[in-house]
Amino acid sequence: MSQLGIQFRRNTKRSFDRFDAGDRIWTRIWRLHWVLLLLITAVAGFGIAILYSAADGSWQPWAGRQLLRFGLGFGLLLVIGLTNLQFWWRMAYPIYLAALALLLVVEFIGVGDGATRWINLGFMNLQPSEVMKVALVLALARYFHDLDENQVDRFIVLVVPAFLTAIPVMLVLRQPDLGTAIILLMLAVAAVFLGGLAWWKFAFAGAVAGGAAPLAWTLLHDYQQDRVLTFLEPERDPLGAGYHIVQSKIALGSGGPFGKGFMEGSQSQLSFLPEKHTDFIFTMMAEEFGFFGSVFLLSLYAMILFYCFLIGLRTNSVFARLLTIGMAFNLFLYAFINMAMVMGLMPVVGVPLPLISYGGTAMLTLLIGFGLVQSVSVHGWRRIGSSFGRD
Repeated sequence: MSQLGIQFRRNTKRSFDRFDAGDRIWTRIWRLHWVLLLLITAVAGFGIAILYSAADGSWQPWAGRQLLRFGLGFGLLLVIGLTNLQFWWRMAYPIYLAALALLLVVEFIGVGDGATRWINLGFMNLQPSEVMKVALVLALARYFHDLDENQVDRFIVLVVPAFLTAIPVMLVLRQPDLGTAIILLMLAVAAVFLGGLAWWKFAFAGAVAGGAAPLAWTLLHDYQQDRVLTFLEPERDPLGAGYHIVQSKIALGSGGPFGKGFMEGSQSQLSFLPEKHTDFIFTMMAEEFGFFGSVFLLSLYAMILFYCFLIGLRTNSVFARLLTIGMAFNLFLYAFINMAMVMGLMPVVGVPLPLISYGGTAMLTLLIGFGLVQSVSVHGWRRIGSSFGRD
């Protein structure tokens, strides 16, 4: 077992899990991490302002809907945060199975333009692959929490996490959605590593994956191979496959230190920048607010990650720690992949910028994840029951 995994598991304090009659609703509200809530609201508010600019100074069609979604999601965040963490431990596997069922439903009645990723609910399009990110973290957190410490470093123990991860990844790849599949894999890797697997086994798995890269290339769809080739040389087709990234780089560079000003970005306002309200919204923000505006947004993300990790490290159970750090890592992957993508450091894979890009399911699932983090903040001092009676 890795030293990090050992320390991660042993740095826990015994505490009682039974409901405390003195734990009133106002006490739980007081325990919410209000600084984290403020930071989340600041990022979402910044995103709504950018969407307002993307629509040429109009609340429609994006900013108004995003504000409504954030309001609903924020209310859901508070409800989840005030709910006993023991409840989420019990519901981890049922939630995973429900998310998996939604992915299967996409196979039969899914909708989409070119890629079948959504279920039409009438009032919104639900993207089950986004829901699966939260569900997978929950399921893996419970699995490693329930394990005895001496079992963690055995290869046989990895069969269940591999099974839990492989099924949704294969279903997501069928949609196809390479970006989300990559995030699901990375979340699983992080959970296994923090669960206690020795580092050399990760090195071995990485070597095997590297050797299988040629086979993986042949399994990619034509448009996915084209994205990789465009990433390596976007100028080879500047008016076709390379158009998005070429325009993105122009907009990023034209922003300069302080930007062109709110609603003054030429590339975005004149519609040279594609998908300016979703995948390439960071580019639009950088053009209008410049380098320092981008640093401001990155600082907000960094503070959110810092407080999530702080909450996770102060908890009293493996489940709570894996859950909190898993949700923080999910935010990091969203932001890192999106920014690297629009800067030309990664192929374009269609990952939104968290709490900024327009989109209902991504917004709601992120806020649900933060709700689980708040539940850890409120109830993390309690012992979480497990099959082995272990913290």
